[in-house]
Amino acid sequence: MIDRIDGKVFLVVSFLLGLLVWQLVSMTKAGAVFAGPVDTFDAFIQEAKSGRLLEHIYASLFRVLGGFALALVIAIPVAFLMGWYRVCRMLVEPWIQFLRTIPPIAYIPLVIVAQGVGESAKITVIFVASFLVMVVSIYQGVRNVDVTLIKASRVLGAKDRDIFFHVIIPASFPFILVALRLGLSAALTTLIAAELTGAQVGLGQMIQEASLYFRMEIVILGIVMIGIIGFLLDKLLLFLERRLAGWQEVRSV
Repeated sequence: MIDRIDGKVFLVVSFLLGLLVWQLVSMTKAGAVFAGPVDTFDAFIQEAKSGRLLEHIYASLFRVLGGFALALVIAIPVAFLMGWYRVCRMLVEPWIQFLRTIPPIAYIPLVIVAQGVGESAKITVIFVASFLVMVVSIYQGVRNVDVTLIKASRVLGAKDRDIFFHVIIPASFPFILVALRLGLSAALTTLIAAELTGAQVGLGQMIQEASLYFRMEIVILGIVMIGIIGFLLDKLLLFLERRLAGWQEVRSV
């Protein structure tokens, strides 16, 4: 019986339950620091009318997508070189594994000294977080390509170039799409840390400024907006994954 219920119904029920839990928590002692849905919605209306919210969203999106896009452009060739050439793998992989264990926030002092507090500094912090996540994911995809396919291609007379473009890349494509989702998630989770580099606008900056004045409804609003943006972008990537890699019957989580 439950299996016959449309997934959209569960989505609505889940949303309503979430609002109910949110409201109940705000009515407890935690309500002093956890604004309720009504107060948060009022803050949304006020910030939207003033135009400040749109300005914050635009600034944060620019930083997130900028750092994410730059990371993707560099991560793909680095990951394929690591997976295809043993020498490159032996030289680069230890450093990738080492750097990915360091929180991106640790690079902020270095980035500020090197680049100041402009937009490039914020994009750099987001780039580092996204790049390390994506390069590892794509690299694992290249390494996990079925060896039988490669051997069969060689038996049929395929050259390395043909194997790379017609076997390795198509077989790794689903991993690239998964890496996109992971990289975007890393970019969003690093946003607030990136905006510690002296941002004047942005959702992270809005949250930090509101916390100083104990305007918890603005803090919650900023958190919710980051969550909504991340949710919508993830759904977009999931849609692309199903359309572009459906032939591999990839099941996304």
